Amino acid sequence: MAFPGSSKRLLPALIPAIVLAVSASAQQNSDDTASLQKATQNPVASLISVPIQNNSNFNIGPADRTQNVLNIQPVIPVQMSENWNLIVRWIAPIISQPIPDQKEIGVFGIGDMQPTFFLSPAHTGRLIWGAGPVLQLPTATSKSTGQGKFGAGPSVVLLVQPGPWSLGVLSNNVWSVAGAGGRPAVNQFLMQYFINYNLDKGWYLSSSPIVTANWKAASGQQWVIPVGGGVGRIMRLGSQPVNIAVQVFGNPVRPTGASSWGLRVQVALLFPRKPV
Repeated sequence: MAFPGSSKRLLPALIPAIVLAVSASAQQNSDDTASLQKATQNPVASLISVPIQNNSNFNIGPADRTQNVLNIQPVIPVQMSENWNLIVRWIAPIISQPIPDQKEIGVFGIGDMQPTFFLSPAHTGRLIWGAGPVLQLPTATSKSTGQGKFGAGPSVVLLVQPGPWSLGVLSNNVWSVAGAGGRPAVNQFLMQYFINYNLDKGWYLSSSPIVTANWKAASGQQWVIPVGGGVGRIMRLGSQPVNIAVQVFGNPVRPTGASSWGLRVQVALLFPRKPV
């Protein structure tokens, strides 16, 4: 039974508790967002993520064509033991490949899939690391979207995360070991360094260009070295945590006829092991 004036006395008494609860919830969300920022920038974190990354490469060849590569690249951690995790990173490309000297002709199809398996310590110090094999599978649906070779090689990732920074490098080299005899042998290098600075409310600044080298190419035609960066944010779409990022890169070092600049747009679905 309510007494006259009791609600007026009760409401002021509840206000501090309500404010504290809202403040605690906001702080928890802020802490969760900060944790997700660090985890998404760590290639060997204990976090399931499904990045969908679109790469548009412009000004290819004399006809200024555009190549488009949509990478679906799930990252799945598997606990091998109390001390070790296996991180499976699988890249499945869907490619729109122009014929460089033609204005309208091109090929659309699946490219060569590339799974990587990182063995990483479950408990790390300041230096976070992982190492293991990378494979190249000849899954391309066209000669224009793949190399027709089964390849393998080593891959390694190194990372430190001091304060708001995430600084690291991921690198691999793939050699062809089997495949179509009429296709050229493969010996290719990849290095992606990443520099991230985390801001408030899930925002961050990022630079993560992918440097590649084709060791089989002629001298002066081997390297693609991009320069650039962009911005991203950890947020929610409904109840689903996502990582949205946009980066722009110029290619000051590139083979003749290769893309002079590119645009990368990524949306990653995040599935933390613990509720956030």
